[in-house]
Amino acid sequence: MLVFAAILAIALFQAAPSSSGNLRPAAASPEIRFSFEHAQLDPATYSLVVKEDGSGHYESTPGPVSGPATDGIASAPHQRDIVIRDPLLESLFKTARSHHFFATECEAPDSHVAFTGKKTLAYSGPDGRGECTFNWSRDQQLNQFADSLMAVAFTIHEGSRLAIEHVHSRLSLDAELEQLQDAAKDRRALEIENIAPELQSIAADPAVMNRARNRARALLNGDASKH
Repeated sequence: MLVFAAILAIALFQAAPSSSGNLRPAAASPEIRFSFEHAQLDPATYSLVVKEDGSGHYESTPGPVSGPATDGIASAPHQRDIVIRDPLLESLFKTARSHHFFATECEAPDSHVAFTGKKTLAYSGPDGRGECTFNWSRDQQLNQFADSLMAVAFTIHEGSRLAIEHVHSRLSLDAELEQLQDAAKDRRALEIENIAPELQSIAADPAVMNRARNRARALLNGDASKH
């Protein structure tokens, strides 16, 4: 009798629905992915992934114009975690949602605009998903969206170059930092905080010329125009 009761209890336990089976996986965090391709530029390809909480990731591959034949600094594949802050972060997700999550045609056909790079915008999240690719769009919001993320990528690429120059070519730092200051002033470089470690290292190094150190400090302080 006891054996029968034990068998019955086991059978009932196995037949009962598992509470874990009713649990749904957590919805993926909304994210935007931007990728860029231009075989004649350096980097030739890169991608940026930005989540709605501001965390993100950058990854690139070098182009054919990199290397000692140009400026003596050979590029290499590069990746790093990044952070995107408001107001840019808010603007990116607002634009994605107002443009049907990029599930639309964004290339301007027969535009006869010079090729500036293949740009792909993608959105994925519990509220929707979509993707579109273009060289140039008649929707200026999409062009600006791409420009902003290209400016973030420019900043990350400059940070990589600064790190290399700081080790191998300190005399090049002043010109490189001046270029970055000009780009930040014109908003061709955004989210400078992502390369703060490189700028802090330069600013604190007495072996670097004072003018370059001052430029690094100015960028850290958000004063892009201070030369």
